[in-house]
Amino acid sequence: MSDSKGHGFHVVTPFVLRDKPLTILVNRGWVPKAKKDPKTRSWSQVDGEVEIVGIVRKTEVRQPFQPKDIKTDERSFLRRDVEELATKLNTSNVFLDADKYTTLKEGPIGGQTRVTLRNEHLSYIITWFTLSAATSFLWYRRYYRPSSMDSMPDYLRRARAKKP
Repeated sequence: MSDSKGHGFHVVTPFVLRDKPLTILVNRGWVPKAKKDPKTRSWSQVDGEVEIVGIVRKTEVRQPFQPKDIKTDERSFLRRDVEELATKLNTSNVFLDADKYTTLKEGPIGGQTRVTLRNEHLSYIITWFTLSAATSFLWYRRYYRPSSMDSMPDYLRRARAKKP
């Protein structure tokens, strides 16, 4: 991963839940490449009971030109593959991204989640405007515009011709 401060890594830590016999994975945040080794940031290591606030994340889809899971070592991954991480670290398939308020001084920088929503407004506008225009045209043709005698079925033409 990279950031405006350079290249770095996300720190993913297994956490044991207090009220359930469950261990989950928590992305505590981003650290620069120089702080990858936990020994270089010992003051940011969490010990004891902690309250975690975060967002549940799914496995990240591999992008077309991204390398296929080539690992530089047993503790580095190129993308968020929840199932593989959980298997490797013997945890459940639950992955949280911690929020920015969990950031510790000189420790992992939390709140790295990027949420992107698709903007489909233009296609909705085109769809509904087209349906509205088509419905208006058909309503006008059926109820408002008097049809000509040439376009009428024979039985209607004869019925209108008999009227005085």
